[in-house]
Amino acid sequence: MSERERILLIGNTPSPYTHKMLALLRYRQIPYSLIWANPSDVLEERGIAPPKVALLPTFVFADAEQPYAMVDSTPIIRKLESMYAPRSVIPNDPAIAFIDYLLEDFADEWCTKYMFHYRWFYAEDADNAGTLLPFCIDPSMPAEQQAWAKDYYSKRQIERLYVVGSNEATAKVIDQSYRRFLNAMEAHLANHAYMLGNRPAACDFGLYGQLSQLIGFDPTPRRIAHEMAPRSIAWASQLVDLSGLEPETSDWFDAPSSPSLRGLLEEVGRVYVPALLANAKALQAGQTKWEAEIDGTRWVQQSFPYQGKCLQWIVEQYQNLASTDRERVGQLLLGTGCEALFNNKHE
Repeated sequence: MSERERILLIGNTPSPYTHKMLALLRYRQIPYSLIWANPSDVLEERGIAPPKVALLPTFVFADAEQPYAMVDSTPIIRKLESMYAPRSVIPNDPAIAFIDYLLEDFADEWCTKYMFHYRWFYAEDADNAGTLLPFCIDPSMPAEQQAWAKDYYSKRQIERLYVVGSNEATAKVIDQSYRRFLNAMEAHLANHAYMLGNRPAACDFGLYGQLSQLIGFDPTPRRIAHEMAPRSIAWASQLVDLSGLEPETSDWFDAPSSPSLRGLLEEVGRVYVPALLANAKALQAGQTKWEAEIDGTRWVQQSFPYQGKCLQWIVEQYQNLASTDRERVGQLLLGTGCEALFNNKHE
């Protein structure tokens, strides 16, 4: 098979989004090549223009006259859907597809707060990450260079905890949200193989990506998970490679009405929705920071245009549903806190 027939991705092992997309490619049986490296180095060597924002993983597609780089896992998943029809990860029922989109966004934008917070807030975890990250780039890195890199990466990332809103005041909120999330996962997995039935959707891979780090790389969240979430640990170990699963269309939920699914959506409404709305309000007012009460605690964080786009895209997904599907989604979301997403005007 030629390189042009394979999709190239460049990533790193401590990247949850790299694991998200690797698992998805394996499940969908899409030919790929993987390089564990700094994407900018690989792109420069190959004369490929870098994306506007450097993110892991970086995909290189060769379905045009010139190879081009692309980042952001959610649109990449949709692009792959247009390129490869079999083994889709987007439910064919529009109402269920919306729930999939919402949960994937929650995984990518809120569950990553768990990962970044635990990795750099606690001394044990920061020491672990600082030690391993340089070797994840180059296992044969000389000790002197590794020591310098450990100090550099640790200082830079610890100083960036504010990016996810992690601080002394919010640490308890993040920790309690993580524990509720694990409880909700345990309850759901006691009844269903995957989030939306008996075949994985995009949201499964989003959640798996974050769990790959929370239960496999970072000591504190790993201990918590092993104490309270054995189903989730086992589930994540299977998501690594589902290339042998043979999905059927009938494997999706007939309707998005699982009681245990509601538990996950309640966590979305409890913590992520107020953050999205407060961020959007601050962006509309031209404010560089947003403030909200999340789970009874004052939360202050830098405003991010990307999260503003996330809210816009969620609302667009909802508005594009037929009225009967919006009604079905509304019935499931009623009382979860997620309905607030559609009770506000967003620009």
